[in-house]
Amino acid sequence: MKACDPHSLGGGGRLLVLAPTARATSETFVRANLKGLPFEMTAYFGDEFSISAPTRFLYSCSVGCSKLLTRLHCLRLAGLPAALVAWGLIRRHRPDAVLVEFGFEAVRVMNACAWSGVPFVVHFRGSDASAQVSLGLLKKRYRRLLKISAGVIVKSRPMADTLLELGARSDCLLISPSGANTTLFYGSSPEQSPPVLLAVGRFVAKKGPLHTIRAFSLLCRELSPETLAPELWMVGDGPLLAAARSLVKELGLNHSVRFLGVCSQTRVAELMREVRLFVQHSVVAPDGDSEGSPVAVMEAQLSGLPVIATRHAGIPEVVVEEETGLLVDEGDERAMADAMARLALDPCLAARLGECGRRRVQKLFTIEHHLEQVTQLLRQVVGNRRDLRCDA
Repeated sequence: MKACDPHSLGGGGRLLVLAPTARATSETFVRANLKGLPFEMTAYFGDEFSISAPTRFLYSCSVGCSKLLTRLHCLRLAGLPAALVAWGLIRRHRPDAVLVEFGFEAVRVMNACAWSGVPFVVHFRGSDASAQVSLGLLKKRYRRLLKISAGVIVKSRPMADTLLELGARSDCLLISPSGANTTLFYGSSPEQSPPVLLAVGRFVAKKGPLHTIRAFSLLCRELSPETLAPELWMVGDGPLLAAARSLVKELGLNHSVRFLGVCSQTRVAELMREVRLFVQHSVVAPDGDSEGSPVAVMEAQLSGLPVIATRHAGIPEVVVEEETGLLVDEGDERAMADAMARLALDPCLAARLGECGRRRVQKLFTIEHHLEQVTQLLRQVVGNRRDLRCDA
């Protein structure tokens, strides 16, 4: 039996992280999550085109080349450029494990891990396990990816079921929503706040911003201004923002809907302390893209807001119907308008649901919970590799 390397066994271990972008936004929070992991860590991102950092520039170029070959449907060749560079990075940094963010990034570099014998964990986050452009095009490569990976992290039970059907092993699959930040999201008082509805998210099909606006329009039609004058505040931008603005104008809601643009997490947290409820009409997009477990939903609940959302993806795992919020079917704008009316007209109900949601997220769905779960999986993967080294 060979002696184990004491340096390798110390601390949490060395981790090499490979991710498609350093500018992660909305529900991904990749950089923020990485900072909380207790490992000696080196991270490379696929969009760091800085000639002052040659290895980072080379990795970015290789990812760009892999993307181009994928678009040309040269799928076997697409896995070669990034895999070769990743193999060099593994030899250079000698990690105990590799963590790859997003499934479509993992198929680019999975052969590097296979060649080197270093175990790797794949973190799926949403569109990479649902959208046709990823799941459909890469299905065969996903099957190999899931066969050789040492661990898989997903955001919801439906996402887990999708990957289990493709060959993921249940004994190394972790369901872990990204979680809400307890230092930022707190202190909402829905019973004391005006009847303002807050929506936070990119203006893309799966977030359902047009459904939200149409449901809000139905609410406004049925309430006289003397009874209630609700407002809808929408945070974010994206390809559907222009359509959303046009729809608001068409429905005569210019004085009731406010587009607040992109806001920092700190500003979003402040807004959540100014409104009565949070609303999000998530749906399966035309290209199949679905949510994981939307972080904004958890942030709203942690703040103490009741949530109105859809029975979509991992949302029902986070929002307990009639206990922490109200859920409707995808595309059912009438039901969403009715739910809006219930909470807008009943601040006491809003407060009760919000308080129940706050307690539940504090118990189960904070960033700390997520980081602890991911850390445990990674340590298990690293420990298994060290056991094999010691037995060799």
